[in-house]
Amino acid sequence: MAQLPYTEPSRRIEDSIVQGATPPASEWFGTDEGTNGVSTAATGDKGAGAQAPIIEIDHVTKSFTDFIAVDDADFSIGQGEFFAMLGPSGCGKTTTLRMIAGFETPTSGAIRLDGEDVSRTPPHKRNVNTVFQHYALFPHMTVWNNVAYGPRSKKWDAAKVREKVDAVIEVVRLGEFAERKPSQLSGGQQQRVALARALVNEPAALLLDEPLGALDLKLRQVMQFELKRIQREIDISFVHVTHDQEEALTMADRMAVMNAGRVEQIGTPTDVYERPASVFVAGFIGQANLWPGTVESLADGHATAATLGSTVGARCFSPEVRPGKVVVMVRPERLSVAIERPDDTSAVQGTVTDLTFQGPVVRLSMRAADGHSVIAHLGPEDHLPGLRPGDRVWAHWPDDAACVLPDAPLPAVDDPDAVDE
Repeated sequence: MAQLPYTEPSRRIEDSIVQGATPPASEWFGTDEGTNGVSTAATGDKGAGAQAPIIEIDHVTKSFTDFIAVDDADFSIGQGEFFAMLGPSGCGKTTTLRMIAGFETPTSGAIRLDGEDVSRTPPHKRNVNTVFQHYALFPHMTVWNNVAYGPRSKKWDAAKVREKVDAVIEVVRLGEFAERKPSQLSGGQQQRVALARALVNEPAALLLDEPLGALDLKLRQVMQFELKRIQREIDISFVHVTHDQEEALTMADRMAVMNAGRVEQIGTPTDVYERPASVFVAGFIGQANLWPGTVESLADGHATAATLGSTVGARCFSPEVRPGKVVVMVRPERLSVAIERPDDTSAVQGTVTDLTFQGPVVRLSMRAADGHSVIAHLGPEDHLPGLRPGDRVWAHWPDDAACVLPDAPLPAVDDPDAVDE
């Protein structure tokens, strides 16, 4: 087996992802096929996309003494899919992962792994492995021996242990660190040791419980690309639990957004970001302007709505939307500003309250006549030189940049000058 040169992850993201610098999975693990490239998993409320489901969550509910942690979760995860479960603390995502792993038992419903009902199968008899935020590496063992611990405990043949451990250490790019102890490694390297230790057991799926949470911001961003690269190369399903929307958007083929024990939406990152199913999803994923509005007309997926003293156009994706009260959503990066109202575009007028330089964008806050906040992220081509707090401007956007959502209470706004709703 060829020895691959090691470079720091931040220097080889482009090579490893775009150019495919490492051999395919067939060379590492003897599989029939190599890497599957970018997943073609399709959006759906339950389906696992083009691939056959490896994990099925079939109307699963988990109740504890005084509350329901997971409420009728119903979805599938495809073979070779990177699937993220995303939501705030207490939403049920970790409990769902623990039920897949076997650490919790469903109150009702079924969990199937590769077609077999494992709802009451103990963890050690399930063909899944879990990587936690705290890696629990053996401090007295080398990287190689840490990775070999599982196969040895399973009484694998020594030659097979050597072959598989060497292979997976190369996949995670730790070949030259194989004889080091965990204390001699960086946080990102330790994370990859934990990943290798789980992968060497050849699980049907790898469960990731916020594995990047202990890393600093820069390293966490680098490791997002590393995890995705590794998942593509070995072609097994990754189920990733996180509260970090950037992690989910960066790595996932599909994601389930959870809130208060229920799955609010399942889809690709693009679907969830561009076509949120609810006010909660719109506000939780990315940043969003959310304004109260009233639909005046609705036809063929397009709505005309009154909001912030203006009449605007918007897309409509939800069958629950009817003429009447709605919430209008526009992402801040889709807004532009002008002194005069542009023709043939949706726009609202307001007073600039703040301008904040944030590197690639300037964050403009303005207050509409009714007191609601409007946030715009302006690139160099959009920013008006000389603009100051107190100036009157129009925030405008193309009709396809806005959408109308079923009416619901609005989340707390981040502008202290804006009215409460």
